[in-house]
Amino acid sequence: MMNKSFDVQTFLKNFLSKEESSGFLLLIFAAFALIIVNSPLQSLYYDLKYLPLSIDIGEFALSKSVEHWVNDGLMAIFFFVIGLELKREMLEGELSSFSKIISPGIAAIGGMLVPALIYIFINYDLEQNLVGWAIPTATDIAFSLAILLIIGKRVPIGLKIFLLSLAIIDDLGAVLIIAFFYSSDLQMIYLLYGAIFFIALIMINLLDVQRKIIYVILGIFLWYCILKSGVHGTLAGVLLATTIPNSSRKDNELSMLKDLEHPVHNYVGIFILPLFAFFNSDINFQTLSINSFMSPISTGIMLGLLLGKPIGITLFTYLSIKLKICILPDGIKMIDILGISFLCGIGFTMSLFINNLAFSSIELIDASKLGIFVGSIIAAVIGYNILKKRFG
Repeated sequence: MMNKSFDVQTFLKNFLSKEESSGFLLLIFAAFALIIVNSPLQSLYYDLKYLPLSIDIGEFALSKSVEHWVNDGLMAIFFFVIGLELKREMLEGELSSFSKIISPGIAAIGGMLVPALIYIFINYDLEQNLVGWAIPTATDIAFSLAILLIIGKRVPIGLKIFLLSLAIIDDLGAVLIIAFFYSSDLQMIYLLYGAIFFIALIMINLLDVQRKIIYVILGIFLWYCILKSGVHGTLAGVLLATTIPNSSRKDNELSMLKDLEHPVHNYVGIFILPLFAFFNSDINFQTLSINSFMSPISTGIMLGLLLGKPIGITLFTYLSIKLKICILPDGIKMIDILGISFLCGIGFTMSLFINNLAFSSIELIDASKLGIFVGSIIAAVIGYNILKKRFG
């Protein structure tokens, strides 16, 4: 009995520590939501999704639905992880020098610009739809990396690094898009309070304070102020990450940044992202028709992910090589970049997140979700097959 128990624990530990596990869990929870929404349990799903939860501590009060606690609260931790990864990569990783950042950087610009242009072209005369232009620019790093890792160990390390760097820069682009284009009705007093807490975080970083609880407490206050200011609260996660120390007081100790990154990353992958997928994957198939697939929003997002990402990433990479701005990593061909570019067409999590910021109408949100699902699935299948033929 003890051996069996140990084997189960070991299996779960190994499973949850693998990058592809996050993508697998995302898929399971999204499918679970689709099944429930299209079953007699639909009302139970929506009762849970819109269940109000409140926190009242003196004058501090915050009331949101379960969905919004996940999207505005827990997803701030996801963006915190993105911020940690960005900071580490920029200080000592694959984004630490111009020569390292230039190739995936150019590819990422193309992978954001072309999908946006395709979406705008299809929706140019529909003003209410144009706000969704950023939805097909996003890449789901968990899904794309999971598929690459599933293909096998023969995939060159340079290609994995290229995808990771591209996806991280893409995430940075998403953060900037959310900050500049999806913030409204700004409350300057809360922005001022938020700035004070951010400055306090910078100061304790400069003073080399190593107690995590202090960063957590100040980070929660920063999140609250950013949320109340009208800027999306998840950006507080990125701001907090920039202040986490990358130094340690002892030579044999990990810095706080590295000590936090792996466990928080695992927590996000096995808990937060699956929850996000569950509460944001509700498409009622009974309401769908051929018009749903042909709507400008669905079409713009599908083509943005399915064509815009591959064209933008591959074309910009090809031109940068021809112009001798950069070179491909050893052992990598343009067909590999094409395969990677299709994997970057898996928008899923980040696209769903931007979708919730862009639209308030249920009809427009559902049309967008349909485009995200169809475009992401087809892009994943094509990307997988291209790379499987090369390295499988």
